[in-house]
Amino acid sequence: MLGNLGLLAGLALLIFMALRGVNILIASLLCALVVALTNGLLLPKTLLEFYPFGPLGAFTFAGKFFLLFLCGAIFGKAMATSQAAKSIALAITRSLGVKRTLLVGMIVCALLTYGGVVVFVVVFTMYPLGITLMREANLPKRLWAAATSVGAGTFTMTALPGTPSIHNVISASSLGTDLFAGGWIGIFAALIMAGLGMWYVEHGWRKARVTGEGFVENAQDRRMEQLIGDQADAPPWQMAIIPMAVVLGTIMLPRLLVAIFDVSTSENLFAELLRFSQTQPIVWPSIALVLGALTCAVIFPSMRRKLGQVFGQGAEDSIMPLINTAAVIGFGGVVTQTAGFGHFATWVLGLDLPPLLSVFTSASVVSAIVGSSSGGLQIFMQTLAPHYLEMGVSPEILHRIAAIASGGLDSLPHCGAVIATFMIMGITHKEAYKDMFAVTVAIPVIACLAAIALLMVLGIS
Repeated sequence: MLGNLGLLAGLALLIFMALRGVNILIASLLCALVVALTNGLLLPKTLLEFYPFGPLGAFTFAGKFFLLFLCGAIFGKAMATSQAAKSIALAITRSLGVKRTLLVGMIVCALLTYGGVVVFVVVFTMYPLGITLMREANLPKRLWAAATSVGAGTFTMTALPGTPSIHNVISASSLGTDLFAGGWIGIFAALIMAGLGMWYVEHGWRKARVTGEGFVENAQDRRMEQLIGDQADAPPWQMAIIPMAVVLGTIMLPRLLVAIFDVSTSENLFAELLRFSQTQPIVWPSIALVLGALTCAVIFPSMRRKLGQVFGQGAEDSIMPLINTAAVIGFGGVVTQTAGFGHFATWVLGLDLPPLLSVFTSASVVSAIVGSSSGGLQIFMQTLAPHYLEMGVSPEILHRIAAIASGGLDSLPHCGAVIATFMIMGITHKEAYKDMFAVTVAIPVIACLAAIALLMVLGIS
């Protein structure tokens, strides 16, 4: 009983401290200690093994995925410094117009994140541009936060095949699949997320116009707006999309070639390279991201002049997202050592549910506990995924359904991405979380359940 109360207390404390702005490293460690002390775990083992270096330790995760975070951050920095990301945003804005401000925000964020730019870079890049759009359209900021989150934090993060997102890579590296696993069902879920998400925010905007709610500027907006710079400095959009095309092309072309040509018995260098691309779900996307960053340096003179500085800043920018995610996983690593987590695993696996609904339940709950979709997915893959494979769930379907499920209940109030988005925009949970909950929790849950229902109707598992 005490152990279970300790688990609940640790989770409640983690949520409380995250909402109060306490550093996640400190919060996760303190909450891990609460869990350990109430569950009879030895402190030396907790602090020196379970939290940092166990199978789900913080630095076990950080070591495994360091390369991907590093290369993703460097590519994001290159796209931001060269103003290629801004160029793409401006081009879409000119094409769709201010009346389509919400659609602009969603499409630009979706395009950038699917192309390999990390979520935090996208949000930070888009918000200064969004201020002008929101002011002209008299759009409430809470709806801009929701629309950009639809694009950056839902379907491109977990559902669409081929993306070098951390969720796609975690699933592929754990299950031995590739980044395109379960692609068609992922596209089905993505259409639901994008369609319902945009319907929700557009409906919210219509209601806001009726009630007279509009854009309210604050001091944060004035500071962020200074980051826009001169629009004339941005490269043509046709050039700006080339680095993203290089990233996606590097990931997708080998898959296409393997589907066309049988290279299983070939011994030449080309065949070896194709086989390497299919068996390295961490290294190959990282190579693609580096090639994208180098492409920025080749085609944008402003980047070429400060290549070392940009790569160095990108490397620095990768550290905190990596460590913050790792810290959440370290907390989860302690939780998984408790009897309470074992009881949860036994309970969820013993439920009289179809296997895919059980996958949804377990992946969702674990992600909710740690407030991180990537952290929850990694814990799920290490602890529960083998049981579902034994039940007969195919690795490809498990890859995609677990990834989509992890991106629902993760976005509770203590989610780091939610907190960072609100911080960048200078708004509070009270002002904007209702809309964020609708598009990043409720709608992804609906999409995942709809995907599972379709699979069950088709008799696929």
